[in-house]
Amino acid sequence: MTSMRATDIGTLCDGRGWSRARLVHELNRAASARGQRLPGDKSLQRMIRQWNAGDRLPSTFYAELLSAVFGLPISPDRDDGEKETTSDTTSALAERLRSSATVDIELINLLEDQTESYRNLDRRLGAKRIFSQAESHTKNIQELFSHSIPGEQRTALGAAAAEAAALAGWQALDLGDLDSAWRLHEAAKTAARESGNQSILAHVTAQQGYILLDANRNDDAITLMQSAKSTAQGKVSPLIWSWLCAAEAESLAASGQDAATRKSLDMAAASLNNDDGEKLPFVFLDEVHLSRWRGHCLARLGAVEAVEDLANALDHLDPTFTRAAAGLHCDLALALSVQGQYAEAQDEARTAATLAQQTASTRQRRRITRLTSAAPEPTAH
Repeated sequence: MTSMRATDIGTLCDGRGWSRARLVHELNRAASARGQRLPGDKSLQRMIRQWNAGDRLPSTFYAELLSAVFGLPISPDRDDGEKETTSDTTSALAERLRSSATVDIELINLLEDQTESYRNLDRRLGAKRIFSQAESHTKNIQELFSHSIPGEQRTALGAAAAEAAALAGWQALDLGDLDSAWRLHEAAKTAARESGNQSILAHVTAQQGYILLDANRNDDAITLMQSAKSTAQGKVSPLIWSWLCAAEAESLAASGQDAATRKSLDMAAASLNNDDGEKLPFVFLDEVHLSRWRGHCLARLGAVEAVEDLANALDHLDPTFTRAAAGLHCDLALALSVQGQYAEAQDEARTAATLAQQTASTRQRRRITRLTSAAPEPTAH
């Protein structure tokens, strides 16, 4: 097949009835299929004009994309490919720097509002249905953040990037993807440090401990969560301190440390009672949720009083917290099983399984499977 030149692009587009905007779309799609990302549309349109006019020849990379788009071999610039690649890279960087320079507080607020909408959807629908969108949203904010210049906008973008990455990381954990969960939490911590927001940094650091718990590295989880607490002490509000103490309690309960678990839970309750009313979008903690947390920890320890805490939380839980309800029923099944109430425990486990199926929570389904496989069959009367 005869190779075409870049100067034939106009003819090839006309023969297909394509506009230049359509060609840009096709190039982006071909690049995406290769896992690549191209510069902005304006930069691509400028390159297309230069290729078509013969003022500039495409690099091997772009020639391959054009060949894929048109289904015909397009000759690359074989004499000055390195120069062309450098020029393309410079154009891409300039485009990204321009995009980040347009960021203002209004846009950051819009991005944070979008993160909050993903939080609400996650609580009700689970991670599976929205993880890809939440991850793309995270990448968009991180790109703006990584190409921003030091100043107030970069600091605010750091906070927004950290919150978005932590949410996506939590969703990855719920889907059982521990590698992605860890990577996203590392990105969240990096952005949080630059934001200077101690509450966000403490939250994303301690939350990363849950990945270690799911990887059966309980001692490491305790170390990470206690490190987050130590760093945050005296620098965060009573609300986030309460959350940190409760998270620490959960890691301690996983290791069977009864007295230390109860001490951390008491600290969490005391701090929540001193809450000054601060609202943190990434932390939803009140008496009901703390009761749920306490019941979960005590159920893991085999404590009798876990049933009361869990039943109370279940009675008052917001019905939109579907995945949390699945966890509650699973904890209640465990607590009842410990007390020998096997028939009631199986009923709770079935309810938990139904809710976990609704939210497609791999994490909760695994917990339920372990619970039901370990529980004895109820005795017939």
